[in-house]
Amino acid sequence: MISIIQAAGWPIWPLIACSVLALALIIERFVSLKTARVAPPKLLDEALTVSRASVPSADVVSQLEQNSALGEVLASGFRALNSNPRCSEADLRASMEGAGRAVAHRLERYLAALATIASAAPLLGLLGTVIGMIEIFGSQAPGSSGLGSATNPAQLAHGISVALYNTAFGLIVAIPSLIFWRYFRARVDGYLLTMELSSERFVRHLNTLRAR
Repeated sequence: MISIIQAAGWPIWPLIACSVLALALIIERFVSLKTARVAPPKLLDEALTVSRASVPSADVVSQLEQNSALGEVLASGFRALNSNPRCSEADLRASMEGAGRAVAHRLERYLAALATIASAAPLLGLLGTVIGMIEIFGSQAPGSSGLGSATNPAQLAHGISVALYNTAFGLIVAIPSLIFWRYFRARVDGYLLTMELSSERFVRHLNTLRAR
């Protein structure tokens, strides 16, 4: 590996930094976007059950809020109803939509950085290719006889190595980054749809509590 880095020259270092950053972002998103931390499947039914007769206590609402991202959205509806038992449906929706926007922003965190790496890595690889080509042309030294040019084989080989290694490494970094960005993007969109549908059902439930 060290020999490859040496053969690729200094242009590969930005690509290595991008690969380390992309790996860290992918691991972080895998941990943060677990279903149990975002939208547990049975959480809505549990929230409906505990509030079948009345709005639960503040302790129960706090536990719901700390449970997951979906719990945070549902808890915002409980808090709005606790603060004003006669609040309108529009107020309930506004409270939950505000919490939903904050959750959506948190779920989408770092996805833009991962997409940027996927876009920038091939360009960094192309930069290394151009630098390698410059070194190749720089290896052409004027012949002593003036009848042509004499090639420096070592410099020529180094220029080719820089060009090819950087092109390959740029693609190696970009392709997984793009795949995982699309995967996480689809996963976040699915979570947001789940929370939107759950919130709609929960608002109707809160309306029945408000009318009592």
